[in-house]
Amino acid sequence: MMRRTLALLLCVGLPHAVGAQSLSEQLNDYPTEARADYVFGCMAVNGNTRDMLRRCSCSIDEIAAILPYEDYVAAETVLALRQGSGERMSMFKAGPVSEGIVAHLRRAQAEAEIVCFN
Repeated sequence: MMRRTLALLLCVGLPHAVGAQSLSEQLNDYPTEARADYVFGCMAVNGNTRDMLRRCSCSIDEIAAILPYEDYVAAETVLALRQGSGERMSMFKAGPVSEGIVAHLRRAQAEAEIVCFN
């Protein structure tokens, strides 16, 4: 009876523990370098003040809570490719797939702006 109870507790509790770890990892899957890069860019645009450091840090934290890092990288890549010129870059400027990728980032940024800059 004791073994069954222990086995049941392990079967019920283990997935929750693994799920909690996965959720934690999902919420903090942005590398420090990516967060710092975002904050530096944000501060360069908005001002190099202590208040902007706080707001820009809040902003990337909000974006990270909404958008997985993989999606963030994809959107930043599309935005960088849009800066280029030529035929090869045209698919990143008007393609429906690239529009969707960037739209997710824009929504996350808008949410972060509401939370952190108002």
